[in-house]
Amino acid sequence: MLVDVVLLPRDLTPDHLRDRSCVVFDVLRATTTMTAALAAGVAEVRLFESLDAARAAAEHANGNRVLCGERACLPPEGFDLGNSPGQFGAVHRGATLFMCTTNGTRALLAARAAAATFAGALVNAAAVARVLAAEGRDVTLLCAGTDGQVAMEDFLGAGAVLDALGPAAVPGSDVAGSALVSFQAARDDLGTLLRETEGGRNVIDAGLEADIDFAARLSVLDVVGIAAGDPLAVRAWDSGSAPP
Repeated sequence: MLVDVVLLPRDLTPDHLRDRSCVVFDVLRATTTMTAALAAGVAEVRLFESLDAARAAAEHANGNRVLCGERACLPPEGFDLGNSPGQFGAVHRGATLFMCTTNGTRALLAARAAAATFAGALVNAAAVARVLAAEGRDVTLLCAGTDGQVAMEDFLGAGAVLDALGPAAVPGSDVAGSALVSFQAARDDLGTLLRETEGGRNVIDAGLEADIDFAARLSVLDVVGIAAGDPLAVRAWDSGSAPP
């Protein structure tokens, strides 16, 4: 299995997506939050490029729907929830989330042309590796970044999945090899390193440091979101979720 790492969505090329599985990482916090939501029993997370689009779609939806997102780390006015992974519980089981965030949702939308597109994070790295092995394609690991800049926490998330894949994964570039080495060096102190990143400092400044503690836990959730449909929605993967 050949595995590439792409540092930002603007660096994607058609070859990164064609006939490949793509895993998107926004460790602080969107893909961690999506994973936590699915683990709590949320039915699906619908993704939108703008707050207004998410708000309008939610207003016209029926049933148990939750408007979820952030700007500058905080919940936008009128939204039910922000972008914190620890905010989900039994009350959200079966709900549909309508979500827009600064980086993560847009990165997933940018990767939708892949043969299969997944939401990855540190919290589900081992589960992502199992899904990629089951899918059997070459892989692109896409880092969402922070406001157009490379995000170390996403780079570490990509490295964590490479590490979990083990000998089955062949790094397809120096960037992929560096991601693996960087994760292995940081594995025992992920929380400290995440606090030192720009994304981590932004989260701390917003008073949401507990989100870093949640996001830094390695392979504690056994669910992987797969993005499909129009509008694009993330649902829990199973063996029938995507075409071979």
